[in-house]
Amino acid sequence: MHQKQMVSTKEKRKLLSPKLDVIFQALFGEVGSERITKKFLEVILDKKLEEVDLSRNIVLRRENLEDKMRVLDVFVKINQEEYCNVEMQIIEKDKLIERILYYWSRIYGRNLKSSQDYIELKKTIGVLIVNFEIKKLKELGYHSKWKIIEEEKRKLILTEDLEIHIIEIPKIYNIKEKEQEEELVKWINFIENPESKKVEEYMKENKELKEAKEKLEVMSEDEKMQILAELRLKAIRDEKAVERFGYNQGMENGIEKGIKQGKKAGKIEGIKEMAKKMKEEGIDIETIQKITNLTEEEINSL
Repeated sequence: MHQKQMVSTKEKRKLLSPKLDVIFQALFGEVGSERITKKFLEVILDKKLEEVDLSRNIVLRRENLEDKMRVLDVFVKINQEEYCNVEMQIIEKDKLIERILYYWSRIYGRNLKSSQDYIELKKTIGVLIVNFEIKKLKELGYHSKWKIIEEEKRKLILTEDLEIHIIEIPKIYNIKEKEQEEELVKWINFIENPESKKVEEYMKENKELKEAKEKLEVMSEDEKMQILAELRLKAIRDEKAVERFGYNQGMENGIEKGIKQGKKAGKIEGIKEMAKKMKEEGIDIETIQKITNLTEEEINSL
């Protein structure tokens, strides 16, 4: 009886959210996660991968918690010949598209030494996963793929070296029924809510997804990962608070400026109304100009 009571009262810890960049990075970026990351990238890129190398990623659990919290992406070397950077973005940022292009360009160029020729540059893929809908991409599906394409015929691809994938998590709730069976949708559902019944069903047929869930369960019991997650959540809350403060200040300044502009506009309209009445009384244009400071053209148009 006592044993049953202990089992029933034991609370199951809530899983850490893979949407937090620090958790996402630890889940997909640590050495040992190769099978998980390889499968995840295969369904995003829609191609078979031979191997993935995660050795360039920082292992967060080994970092000093007193260090400044950093936003970390997952850097992957694919098949020893391509580079891929995966970024998880939970809050909306200005110039998001420019941001991903900037990071793409840094990765594309940083591995070319001064003595090497441009032919040594490797294909670089950027994957951006966001927890919001991007206004510019409103008409597109949850997963869009981008390249540099000739504008007129829209068929000729300038280079295969640039490839960008953008995944908008909220859009999975609006997809068609047949799309719900896509492998990528299953992974995005896992990132959105790893404890959902859908994910439990997916795990029965997807061993890599099952492995990801099991790893997340272990991470969620790790005290250091719990602290990292809380620090990151605090940083996000602080960032949002600063943005709200800036917005409110802008609104207040805008309202004050609007009132001043309104008063100025009202004053001008009053002067014009006075000039119109003076004109109707037969007062000459030159006198009206002296009194109102309006131009002759302005007075004649009244």
